Amino acid sequence: MGMLASLMVTVGTALAAVDGNSPVVLDFEQVSPVYPFASNNIAALDYYNGGLSSAGTGGPDYGVEIGSNGLVICLNTLEVVCELSNTSRGGAGAGSDQGALFFLSGSETYINVARGFDTGFSFNYVSVAVAGEARIYDGLNGSGTLLGSIALAPNSSECPGYNVPYCAFSPIGVSFAGVAKSVFFAGVANQIVFDDITFGSVTPGVVPEPTTALLMLGGMFFVGSIFRARRQNLVRASGK
Repeated sequence: MGMLASLMVTVGTALAAVDGNSPVVLDFEQVSPVYPFASNNIAALDYYNGGLSSAGTGGPDYGVEIGSNGLVICLNTLEVVCELSNTSRGGAGAGSDQGALFFLSGSETYINVARGFDTGFSFNYVSVAVAGEARIYDGLNGSGTLLGSIALAPNSSECPGYNVPYCAFSPIGVSFAGVAKSVFFAGVANQIVFDDITFGSVTPGVVPEPTTALLMLGGMFFVGSIFRARRQNLVRASGK
């Protein structure tokens, strides 16, 4: 097999692995069309499902549907103060410090993942005084078998300079057997905030997107082409 064909196979295989096996992270950074945003009534809805949020924005299609009461809250930084938010990542979560998920009505919100996910589930969260829980099911809408659960204790601490009570976030996760298709976040409305919701890993966080992997592999192809061209030039120069 020639170098070009071999590298194309490598690219295709790697991208399939990124799409099919890599953890998926919801960071809620672009759900609002602007930052900071004063409104706390932007529903994420199908932003990660090939559709739109209530603000008319659309993101990557992860096959993830978020319950209608799942809203995006503006996160404060040292430079930016959100008008209606008492929440901040406290200098952590670079690249994921502008938006997060919470709910203002009901006692829980949910996420459906029609494609399913395995291995683990994790996220960052903050709560001042209220306990909560995350439950993972093998069916949509909380149906089927309970695969795992996470107890959420109050965890906020002082973040000097930020002047907000909901700070800082703590990572938490759980491993489970089987394939999950929905997660329910329970607690008290307007009391718990979630960010970096991660499917397929017990550790929350940002993972490389398919485009990043493609650029990396494209670089490999470019370097390989240079070495091949150099080899051809040497052959010509030696007269072989």
